[in-house]
Amino acid sequence: MLVNPLKKIQQKTETNPLSVLRQAIRGVTPDIAVKARRVGGSTHQVPIEIGFTQGKAVAIRWLLGASRKCPGRNMAFKLSSELVDAPPCQGGSC
Repeated sequence: MLVNPLKKIQQKTETNPLSVLRQAIRGVTPDIAVKARRVGGSTHQVPIEIGFTQGKAVAIRWLLGASRKCPGRNMAFKLSSELVDAPPCQGGSC
């Protein structure tokens, strides 16, 4: 699933596609998340710090979700476009 988007990134940017992938994931990785905590009789959303592994998983989920929302063409084109646009925070995952 990742071979075709990486080839398209290579054609678009003429740089190493793995560095573009790493930079995209690093650019959208969150440091904190909200978790529901029950206090008294109500539930509050409390911010918590998340680890690197969990943050990376969330970032990949966001990149794939933003790619799926893009209209037209095939998934390889949409994912490659999202990965190229993610680091400067222009894509839908930011």
